[in-house]
Amino acid sequence: MRRIYVSACLLGALLLTNCQDDLEKTNPNQLVVENYFKNATELQGAVNSIYSAMRGTNLMSREWFFTHDMRSPDYTSGGPALEAPRGQILTGGTTPDNPVITASFTGLYAMVHRANTVIANAPKASETASDADKATIQALVAEARFLRGWAYFELVNFWGEVPIYTEPVAAVDAFKPKSPIADVYAVVIEDLKAAQAGLPAKQTGDNRGRASGDAATAFLGKAYLQQLDYANARIELLKLYGKYTLTPVYNDNFREENEFNSESIWEQVNVANASNGFNWNGDASGLGAALGTVRSQEINPLSWRNMIPSDKLLNEYETPANTPGLAKVDPRMNFTVYFPDIAPTVTGLPVTPDTFKDKTGADVPMTEAAQGNANKSNINGKQVKVSWEKYAAIYKTNADPTFVVSGINLRVLRYAEVLLMLAEVEANAGDLSKAVSYLNELRARPDVQMPPYPTAKYSVNSKEEVMRAVIHESAVERGGEEGRDFDTLRWIRAKYISTTPSPFENYTFNEATHMYLPLPQNEVSRNPNL
Repeated sequence: MRRIYVSACLLGALLLTNCQDDLEKTNPNQLVVENYFKNATELQGAVNSIYSAMRGTNLMSREWFFTHDMRSPDYTSGGPALEAPRGQILTGGTTPDNPVITASFTGLYAMVHRANTVIANAPKASETASDADKATIQALVAEARFLRGWAYFELVNFWGEVPIYTEPVAAVDAFKPKSPIADVYAVVIEDLKAAQAGLPAKQTGDNRGRASGDAATAFLGKAYLQQLDYANARIELLKLYGKYTLTPVYNDNFREENEFNSESIWEQVNVANASNGFNWNGDASGLGAALGTVRSQEINPLSWRNMIPSDKLLNEYETPANTPGLAKVDPRMNFTVYFPDIAPTVTGLPVTPDTFKDKTGADVPMTEAAQGNANKSNINGKQVKVSWEKYAAIYKTNADPTFVVSGINLRVLRYAEVLLMLAEVEANAGDLSKAVSYLNELRARPDVQMPPYPTAKYSVNSKEEVMRAVIHESAVERGGEEGRDFDTLRWIRAKYISTTPSPFENYTFNEATHMYLPLPQNEVSRNPNL
């Protein structure tokens, strides 16, 4: 839905379900689980609290995208302003006490706990409900299961073996040990199948942004693909083929004006607001306004510029300088990256210098001097200062660019990724021509129009060659988007990417220590079973 709110008292009920003092005294005015969940409306509020955990700063509005991005081959540091804990993840030296990974871990298990509370209490809400309300309750349970399944998908891909909780925790010492990765995926798949069956394929109106059956199908495909189960991934992903279309304009996927477009399968809503409307705490609970995100502040050239595109990503784009016979730069490079006015001279590339809106709303040329932080990039052997354009709000805002709470929706999953996953599936199933056709759909986007495969640089005569094209196309189509880290690690496991040289720009990859993050120290200290 466009705005999802939850009251502080409800959150207290969800989080403090088992408090009891030594004297067995009961406060008759206290809202507890036993007195709640009497109807569909109250269950709806509890489901909203799961979104509250997901959309707070522990997860989607800040630390979740940092955890993904700092592990991605697409990012490097913009300069010394990048905080040490984030730099630690970026350079592969993540320690168990790292607060960024701790926040993500905490946020994901908050989602799990709240989803478990909804699922466990739904039967009570159904006891006296009308038939219409019972149908609503069933859909809410499916929604809770989607969100729990998504949370465990993130947990198993970030941390590998993690504890599984599928019921509300009933005691302060009810700790679980780590479960095998296959067991965690079993929960993911079971939950997503339940969501797939119990939710509308697409959400409409004010419910856009909530979980849907198609989103469950897409994540089912991803869950199978992460396990290298190509056959089941293909079954799920083909259910989506042709139901969505690529937008004619690539940047429609990363700007505020074109949200919930023909390519969007699941996105999370952000609303632009003043800086004092952003909750820097880990949860969205108690917030009296719709949520925005500080992602634009983190990346945009005029502000902190904490993260910039890696040289590895920048040199992945096909240009006349690195591709024989190519007459143009891949347009997705210009759409993804802000280039300053000197870029064509310095790089020798026919890239278009970018502009941004100043405080008066006028278009101003991007310059190297205007950009914050210090680091430059090396593009085809030339030094130039560039920044992320994708998800940066300065293309439109006339507000103070040093603190912009962005209203650009986060596109968690779009149809382009489905096409990339289908190409990977078909390559591994042996249908190389079908795999190539999916890749060429991406390259034929009206404002991209890159030459179809095979090209002078990318032959497609074997599974290995097609997978090389898949890996390339993923980088240039999805550069800087969350989940690129999971993809890269999957390709390492499948032996499509060598770790020599390292696929990550900022450190030498070691499969024994870098495939998964360490469990947070505070969780290990609390849980004797870990």
